[in-house]
Formats: sequence, C-alpha cells, structure tokens
Amino acid sequence: MSMALLWDTAVATLTSSLATPAGIVAACSAAVAGALVVVSSFVKTMIPLRCLAVGGNLGFLLYGALHPSLIMMLLHGALLPINIWRTAEMVRLTRRVTAAAAENDLSGVWLRPYMRSARMKAGRVLFRKGDAARHLYFLASGQIEFVEIGEMMEAGRLFGEIAFFAPDKRRTLTARCATDCTVLRIDETTFKQLYFQNPAFGFQVVNLVTSRLIADRQRLESLMASSRPAPLGS
Repeated sequence: MSMALLWDTAVATLTSSLATPAGIVAACSAAVAGALVVVSSFVKTMIPLRCLAVGGNLGFLLYGALHPSLIMMLLHGALLPINIWRTAEMVRLTRRVTAAAAENDLSGVWLRPYMRSARMKAGRVLFRKGDAARHLYFLASGQIEFVEIGEMMEAGRLFGEIAFFAPDKRRTLTARCATDCTVLRIDETTFKQLYFQNPAFGFQVVNLVTSRLIADRQRLESLMASSRPAPLGS
C-alpha cells in the first residue's frame, strides 16, 4: 500500500469521525490524552506523573466509549483506579510526614503502611554493633534494649535511623528484644523508592532525622551535666 493511499485512508477516517458531535468529542479527548502522555515523559516526580496518567486514562477511556474500542476501554478502565489509588497513597504519605514534622513527632508512625511486621521472642538480637545497616525499624510493641549503653526503648518509636543514613552504614549499638516484640522494618530499596518518587517526603524525613539527632545530643548533654561533680565550696 502506497503512502498516498495510507494518507487518503487516514484523512477519510478522520473526516468521518468528525462528522458527528460524539466524534468531535472523541477526537478532542484522544488529542488531550495524547498531549498528557507526552508531557508526562518530561515529569521527574511521582505525584504530578500520576496525575497526568489519570488525565490520560480519562481521555482515552472517553475516546474508547465514543469511538467504540473495547480494548482501549478495558485497558484504561483498569489503569485508572490504579493510578488514582497510587496518587492518593503518595499524597497521604506526604501529608503524614508533613504533619509529623510540624508536630515534632519523631516516632515514625507515618512509615508503618510501608513496613513489614515480624513477631520476635525475648532475647532475639535485631542487629549487633558493627553490622551493616540494611533496615530502618519501628517498635510496635514490647521493649528493645541497646546493650552497650543499657538503655531500654518503649513501643511507638523509630530506631536504627542513624546508621541507616550514616556514610559507612554500620550499627553503633546492639539492639536486643528485652521482651516479646512486634517490630516493623523497611529496607533501603523501598525507602529510596519513596524518597525519589516524592521529594517532599524525602525533605521532611531529613527534617525528622535531624530533629532526632538534636534531641539525642541534648539528652546526652543533660546526662553529662548531671554527672559532673559539684564545684568545691558550693
């Protein structure tokens, strides 16, 4: 088939499609959806990308309904709820982290939907001093003991974050279950996906980790001040 014939066929098909109001709406929908797909190829962050994908799905779904195409309707009808759900999920995560930063909530509870849960018996060692830090942890129930300093941690706290973000990624303490515990963890790959998909999430996480480090330093300074001997003659 020659190029001229292909061109004539395409023009005839387009002309017949635009002959009715429904055809015009279908063509405009497809054009807008196609433009959104092109724009999405230049977007680097996940929430705008998902929003553009939702718009593209709606456009192609409308085109498939008005210019009957069962395959197109099935494809974009299946993709639409997935993209809506993923967009809502990332928006919720950003709001949780932003609220935690605003309230100075260092617990890390906002990460729970993305963490895997495990039940651990008393005496179980989560990691030892010098181990590679491959996970970030959240203690949902029980108590964790940091062996080298004899400190106990209650439930509802994020832990293991310093080594997780440190350049050498090595644990500075040993963490052991003092009681039966429920521990949630997130691996580095999942955390990086969340970070790069949503820069606002990453920025707020940096703020929260910085707040935790400052709080730890202030606690250490208070302990050192209380352990100093009183000046002579006081």
